[in-house]
Amino acid sequence: MKRICVYCGSALGRDPDLAETASAFGRLLGQRGLGLVYGGGNTGLMGRLADAALAAGAEVIGVMPRHMLAREVGHGGLTRLIEVEDMHERKRTMAELADAFVALPGGIGTLEELFEIFTWRQLNLHVKPVGLLNAHGFYDHLLQFMEHVVGSGFLRREQLNAMTVAVTAGDLLNKLGL
Repeated sequence: MKRICVYCGSALGRDPDLAETASAFGRLLGQRGLGLVYGGGNTGLMGRLADAALAAGAEVIGVMPRHMLAREVGHGGLTRLIEVEDMHERKRTMAELADAFVALPGGIGTLEELFEIFTWRQLNLHVKPVGLLNAHGFYDHLLQFMEHVVGSGFLRREQLNAMTVAVTAGDLLNKLGL
């Protein structure tokens, strides 16, 4: 089974359509026989994603640092919840378990995870697909900024093109070959 590592918000945000986007993505993973690897939380888009994937029959693996589990934010119904020492181990473990990476809408943590795994790809530390779900135009400004980075000579076009972007879950998974 292929597993997709998904980065997304631990909050729901203000747009209720984004919560449905996370749920739809989770359902689609299950329908396609794909597993989910994510941060292990039970709140926000993360919780919606995991609940929908589980309901659709997907294997769902959460990876969470001890200090976060102590605050009782871990999802109690996962296929497997892996407890790790810290955030660095969390990201490494998630990367090792995944065959591809996708960012759904989220905040600074989501962006940090996306850019770290995208940087690892640029440095040839992995060759796994990296995708960005630009649902409801959430990442429009980020994509404009990335074009600015290319235009300013700090990122090559072929490096930016290594990130697959789509506006629907189905289209993104299709483009990723999943």
